[in-house]
Amino acid sequence: MASLKDLKVRIASVKATQKITKAMQLVAAAKLRRAQEAAEAARPYAERMAAVLANLAQMTEGDPDAPVLMTGTGKDEKHLLVVCTADRGLAGGFNSSIVKKALADLTSLMMAGKDVKILCVGRKGYDILKRNHMDKIVELIDFKSVRKIGFTEAQLVGDKVVARFEAGEFDVATLYYAEFRNVISQVPTGLQLIPAAPVIGEDEDTELKAEGGGVYEYEPGAAEILDALVPRNIRVQIFRALLENDASEQGARMTAMDNATRNAGEMINRLTLEFNRTRQAQITTELIEIISGAESL
Repeated sequence: MASLKDLKVRIASVKATQKITKAMQLVAAAKLRRAQEAAEAARPYAERMAAVLANLAQMTEGDPDAPVLMTGTGKDEKHLLVVCTADRGLAGGFNSSIVKKALADLTSLMMAGKDVKILCVGRKGYDILKRNHMDKIVELIDFKSVRKIGFTEAQLVGDKVVARFEAGEFDVATLYYAEFRNVISQVPTGLQLIPAAPVIGEDEDTELKAEGGGVYEYEPGAAEILDALVPRNIRVQIFRALLENDASEQGARMTAMDNATRNAGEMINRLTLEFNRTRQAQITTELIEIISGAESL
C-alpha cells in the first residue's frame, strides 16, 4: 500500500496535468473556430475550380496538346503518396488515422508491383512512417514554425510535387489528409492529384446537369488555359487539404484533451478516496495502539 506522502505527491502531479490538459483544450477550442471557418470557406472555391476543370477536360479529351498534368504519362508504375499530417501530437488518433489510410494504399500498390515513394508534409506522419518505410520517404516538409497556414505553404508543396513529376519521378500522385466534419469526426481522405482527377461535389454536378451540358468558348483556348489552371488546381487542392487538416487537428485535440481532463478528474477522486482510507487506517491503528498501551498499564 502506498504511503500518505506518495499519494499526496501523485494527487498533486495529476492535478498539475489536469490543469495543462484543460488549458490545451481551451486553446484548441479557440483555434478550432478560426480553422473551421477557413476550411469551410475554401471548399466552394476548390469545388468550383474542379467543375471548371471537368468541363475543360471534356473539351480537350484526346487533344495531344492537353497538359500532361491533366492527362498523365499514360503509365501507372510509379506512385507518389503525399501524406499530410500535423507537426504536433496530443491530438488523439488524428495523425495515425491519416497514416493508416496511406499505409493501406501503400500495401496494395506494393502487392501490385508498383514503385511507391512518400512525401511527408508534417512531422508526425514522418515519425510514424519512417519506422518501417524510411527507404520510401523522399522528402519531409514541416510547417512547425508557421503560425497560420496560408496559400504560400500550399504553393511550396505543390511546386515540389510538380517539379518531381516533371523530372519523371512518378506517374500518379495521391494526396492524403483528414476532411473535417465536426469536432468528433475527421474522415481520412485520399485525393488523386496527378493525373488531375477533378472531383465535382453534389451541388456542382447538379448545376452542370441543370445547364444541360452547355458548351463554352474559351479565349485563348482550352489547352492554353489548362496549362495555367491545372498547376494552380494542384496548389488549391493542397491548400484545401492543409486547411481541412488544421481544423481536424484542433477538433481532435480538443476532444482528446477533454477526455484527458475527465480521466484526470476521475483519477484524482480515486486517489483522494485511497488517501482518505489510508489515513483513516493509520488513525485507527494509532488509536488501537494507544488503547492497548493504556490497558496494559
